[in-house]
Amino acid sequence: MKHIVVVGAGQAASALAFKLRALKHTGAITLIGDEPDLPYQRPPLSKAYLLGDMTRERLFLRPQSAYDEADIAVRMGGAVTAIDPGARRLTVGDEQVDYDTLVLTTGSSPIRLPAQIGGDLKGVYCVRTLGDIDAMAPHFATGKRALIVGGGYIGLEAAAVAAKLGLNVTVVEMAERILQRVASPQTADYFRALHQSHGVNILEGVGLAKLMGDTEVTQAVLSDGQTLDVDFVIAGIGIRPNTALAQSAGLTIDNGISTDAFGKTSVADIWAAGDCASFPLGEARIRLESVPNAIDQAEAVAANIMGANAPYVAKPWFWSDQYDVKLQIAGLNTGYDAVVTRSGDKPGAVSHWYYRGVNLLAVDAMNAPREFMVGKRLIEAGKSPAPDMIASPDTALKSLL
Repeated sequence: MKHIVVVGAGQAASALAFKLRALKHTGAITLIGDEPDLPYQRPPLSKAYLLGDMTRERLFLRPQSAYDEADIAVRMGGAVTAIDPGARRLTVGDEQVDYDTLVLTTGSSPIRLPAQIGGDLKGVYCVRTLGDIDAMAPHFATGKRALIVGGGYIGLEAAAVAAKLGLNVTVVEMAERILQRVASPQTADYFRALHQSHGVNILEGVGLAKLMGDTEVTQAVLSDGQTLDVDFVIAGIGIRPNTALAQSAGLTIDNGISTDAFGKTSVADIWAAGDCASFPLGEARIRLESVPNAIDQAEAVAANIMGANAPYVAKPWFWSDQYDVKLQIAGLNTGYDAVVTRSGDKPGAVSHWYYRGVNLLAVDAMNAPREFMVGKRLIEAGKSPAPDMIASPDTALKSLL
């Protein structure tokens, strides 16, 4: 029976391996990851785990015993350095590993602050791995001064944890406003007010010019000339798909590892899924950075490896937890030209509905799970209620379905 090797050992890899077993693949399955730990959840790292509300053990998607029972070999702590598609062979350290089918779930990596502006000083962190969080955790003590560079969801989540733990927090965002790339001004206004109510200092339209310190960061010089004393810095300025391994093996790269609708790459017997993979959606090619997509796409690829021949149809949704607010997002707001606001039935509950013309594209729901679920179902069904119906408190949401 054929040997299926999965490179990258995160959420997509684990989902794919167990789906293969559920679909009765009886050949060997090997997961190879460069981190020392078993596949684990990433979203709780910068929230529940950093706050101390979740133990290390609870982060793991499954215990070692589950992989043993499913006869899934897990090789952690060793990076794959080369792929030879002709020989169907991988290089892992000094060892060669043969495969019949290869799946790349190599994920993404954070964009780090450049060394020339002090990004290599001690006390400068990114939020991505368990090791990242363990390294920065000692800084999260009352009264410490934290600088968050980047006002996207990662940066704001880190700011929320720091503020809850009693740190003095400043967020700097080079763009005109926080969440500029991913959300409407209305959603940005909501989260700006939320953070300011918790004492976070948010500076918009201000970049980081340089970090200062001999070996460890002590000050930050901003683009407007301000100088801030800091104890540590977290960079939340985006991520990039991990494509170097695929590119060196000759695979087509297009905003990630390019796949067709089934998950196949440009090279025979090599597939891709998760953060690293771009795929067709309608007339566009997209890459989704989310846990739901990692799981759904990986399971779709597993089914196609087993012969399902079914195109993957993404149903994008995301979430973010900040303080006592749960943001749930359905759909993709790309190209919107109007935002409709619907007030919730509890204090602080509100939803923003994105339209392009008469077409509903996406919903941001803050502490409004009913609005999220209805919006998600409408978008997936291709239904677009009239904007005035959404805005009206007299409209029963379920009636729109």
